[in-house]
Amino acid sequence: MGLVAAIGIGYLLGAIPWGVIVGRLIGVDPRGSGSGRTGTTNTLRTLGTAAAVIVLVLDMAKGAGAVLIGHAIGASLDDPHAWAGSMAGVAAVIGHVRSIFIGFTGGRGAAPGAGAVLAIAPLALLAATPVFWLIAPLTGLVSLGTLLANLTMVLAAAALYLTGHLGVEGMVAAALIGLVIFVAHADNIGRLRAGTERRFGRG
Repeated sequence: MGLVAAIGIGYLLGAIPWGVIVGRLIGVDPRGSGSGRTGTTNTLRTLGTAAAVIVLVLDMAKGAGAVLIGHAIGASLDDPHAWAGSMAGVAAVIGHVRSIFIGFTGGRGAAPGAGAVLAIAPLALLAATPVFWLIAPLTGLVSLGTLLANLTMVLAAAALYLTGHLGVEGMVAAALIGLVIFVAHADNIGRLRAGTERRFGRG
């Protein structure tokens, strides 16, 4: 029951649509233009830099907070392998992508995923971050940078597990988070393959 509670809390925390909330405070719904998503990239396009930074921090906090709450629940129930925390982090990413509060729409999961991995396997996030900041500015393709960073994160988590620096629950969580983010980028992947993906800041 503790694991179920952690997953449920993680989902609801992840489902908080900060992009929409911040947008309403400004008077612009990010779902009305751009990609129609509620995450950092579309917030930057529709609401500007300051709002995007706020949404990024809050969305990352959702992922990290879900893991920490899950760990606390697990610790109270003697969960030695920290499955409650890890699965709560996965649930937060799912909640962000398919939020019950906005008709099961949302963002693509990258920011809460980063927050969750920061709490689960910080070295994996450390390995992935430079990949994003190299690829996205160089190509103008935020989606490509995110996908390659996501792949790097999963591979890094696997390497940490194989070398004994990460438990199986952390590796499984990283893999599931990576899968959710990958699936949420399905339309981007199609446009990348077709060569029609919009480059950030270029119309």
